Amino acid sequence: MLYGCLAIIAARIPGMDDPKPKAAAPTRAHANFLLPAVFVILWSTGFVFAKLGLPHVGPFTFLEIRYLIVIALLTLLSLAMSAPWPARDKILPVAIGGLLVHAGYLGGVFAAVSVGVEAGVAALVAGLQPVLTAALAGPLLGETVSRRQWLGLAIGFTGVILVVHTKLGLGLGTPAGMALAAFAMLSITAGTLWQKRYCGGMDLRTGSVVQFAASAIVTLPLAWGFEGLRVEWAPDLVIALAWLCLVLSIGAITAMFILIRRGKASEVSSLFFLVPPTTAVIAWVMFRETLEPLSFVGMALVVFAVAMVTWRPARA
Repeated sequence: MLYGCLAIIAARIPGMDDPKPKAAAPTRAHANFLLPAVFVILWSTGFVFAKLGLPHVGPFTFLEIRYLIVIALLTLLSLAMSAPWPARDKILPVAIGGLLVHAGYLGGVFAAVSVGVEAGVAALVAGLQPVLTAALAGPLLGETVSRRQWLGLAIGFTGVILVVHTKLGLGLGTPAGMALAAFAMLSITAGTLWQKRYCGGMDLRTGSVVQFAASAIVTLPLAWGFEGLRVEWAPDLVIALAWLCLVLSIGAITAMFILIRRGKASEVSSLFFLVPPTTAVIAWVMFRETLEPLSFVGMALVVFAVAMVTWRPARA
């Protein structure tokens, strides 16, 4: 159902099916706004539900179980819908994209948090991703980033600092933890650029099966070697797994790939500025974490910054 809803939204984006899009109707304009909003909200819940499940399982074991469940669900969906599988020569590029987006990014974040890096610090490191993506999108993808967009990226990073500032003093964790957080940021940056350049034509159902399978192969030795695949089954863990598999791994990832396929990598990456503020609000609702006035100032700056980066002048 979730995949179908995203497909309907995507189908209403100008140019998704028709190579010569017609003038955008008001409903299509709403769809253009809706898909990024859905992506940000869904992606932001990942940090919250990871916090819910991690006390009961090691980070790599958590991810391995998540990958295997998603592989089973997407394989059944792909077979039921007779989705085309990647050609033999396309499997490796698709798999590499999955390793960067899933194994590299998620593995780095989960491992960093598990060794003492505070969520706010991890969010701040991840906040560098839109800036790095914009810097690399020019030489690697031929994208142009205007002065207005660079200013927006700077304002966005400032806003992220204000949102997470209360947690920055709680601890950077170990040097290894900070290295893992930086590795996660570099992985999602590389994954965004790789997905844009090499995976634009993949079927989002079968391609995702390949990507999650590659991530599961890489993650299994880590889960087995460092954690012994130990799991303490508890209601919180089951809830977290269900949400992360269905809503994050299928819903949010599909939304992100659709956005990457249809827009500039630098513009899509700017949406990640919205994740820390949205996560902070969700954590406030679910866990009653505090929100200070300065955090709201940061949220306003982030929204303004993303608007600066993604805004396009209306065509005559």
